[in-house]
Amino acid sequence: MALPMRTPARADTPAGERPYLGFGLGLRPQHYGEILDRPSDLPEPRIDWFEIISENYMAAGGRPLANLMRVRDRYPLVMHGVSLSIAGIDPLDADYLRGLKALADRVDPAWISDHLCWTGVDGVNLHDLLPVPFTEEALDHVVQRVGQVQDALGQRIALENASTYVTFASSEMSEWTFLAELARRADCNLVLDVNNVFVSGFNHGFEPMDFIRALPAERVIQIHLAGHEHNTTHIIDTHDATVVDAVWELYGATVRLLGPVSTMIERDARIPPLAELEAELEQARALAAAAGA
Repeated sequence: MALPMRTPARADTPAGERPYLGFGLGLRPQHYGEILDRPSDLPEPRIDWFEIISENYMAAGGRPLANLMRVRDRYPLVMHGVSLSIAGIDPLDADYLRGLKALADRVDPAWISDHLCWTGVDGVNLHDLLPVPFTEEALDHVVQRVGQVQDALGQRIALENASTYVTFASSEMSEWTFLAELARRADCNLVLDVNNVFVSGFNHGFEPMDFIRALPAERVIQIHLAGHEHNTTHIIDTHDATVVDAVWELYGATVRLLGPVSTMIERDARIPPLAELEAELEQARALAAAAGA
């Protein structure tokens, strides 16, 4: 039996009034049955909301969208994209933005997010989240493009810090300074991927909490947690494993600093049964509670 849909908090509330959804998971097709057709003698999953990959549902119809609408009847949703290419130099894709807005109009997400990155050039999508030079020129460029996207969608977007493996010699500021200035100048929100901060911190030799302390707390509307692959000399963000202890510790310190932030776990490969991800989500709940969040 379907639960009544929770009314989502809105991401277009005034800055400083951060929406809060609780603790969620990335929605994956492997879990549709456990979510939608759960036997009546089993308790409902202790999941407050789901994040969807926007591009997976931007078709006009079909079974994926039908399943999504069934999930929407029971849970708040957040849209998270991988193809906006907000830092790219190609013109923003008007067809993509129209499709994104049509999906948002249909599912009424609590907010829409993507990554601070570029994904291709000359019309070729490289299907990767590529790093940005942290310069004033790039900052001005991204601010202007965020304005275009927010005008097209009619609401603020949130941008996530991507994990990175190389840096630009031309960078003039830190990633965290760039993000903080971007949120201020573009009037957008932020998704803080705590695992990505840990990964990039190890790869580039910075202190993760320096990154997190520098962000405007009121702009951080969501936290991502995920697993990674440690290769001794470098770490790769893989989303195919459980969250490691060091990232849990960083998350605890983050919520002590920022207070309550909607938190979710991403898993994109080696996807386990839903119960295993629910158990991980309980760790996030426990750490947030211990932090007074």
